[in-house]
Formats: sequence, structure tokens, C-alpha cells
Amino acid sequence: MTTYTATVTVRLKRGVLDPEADTTRRALERLGFELQGLRSADRFEVDLEADSAAAARDRADEMAERLLANPTVHDYEVAVAER
Repeated sequence: MTTYTATVTVRLKRGVLDPEADTTRRALERLGFELQGLRSADRFEVDLEADSAAAARDRADEMAERLLANPTVHDYEVAVAER
């Protein structure tokens, strides 16, 4: 078994209200930054043992689908790297 770090990034789907990002965008614009848009995201890093990177990705996908993301309002991405 090899140890992997799976990074799961969870974002609200486009069109879903994101009040945290709206507040941050307005603050950045007041500081003089020009933005086309801004979305907030949560990032989870999970260390796990698996037989392969594909197996680690499958486990991280299951974690995202069952708990970390709500498929109604969230999109998510999984990246896996060997530790």
C-alpha cells in the first residue's frame, strides 16, 4: 500500500448564490482590484493508503459524493498525489 494525499476542492455551482464571495469581491474592488468574478471554495486534503492512485481517487470521490459536497448545489474536483 502507498500513501496518497487526495485534495478535494468543493465549489458552489454557477448560478448558486455565493454571499461569501460577493462580500470578498466587493472588498477587493474597494481596494482597487478589478475582477471579472469570484467564487469561494472549500479544500479538503485527505491522507489515505491505497493500492494505486486510481483507487485513492475513487475513495476520495466517494467521500465527496457522500459527505463533502452536496450534488444539488456543489461541483467538486479531486486531485491525487503520492506522498
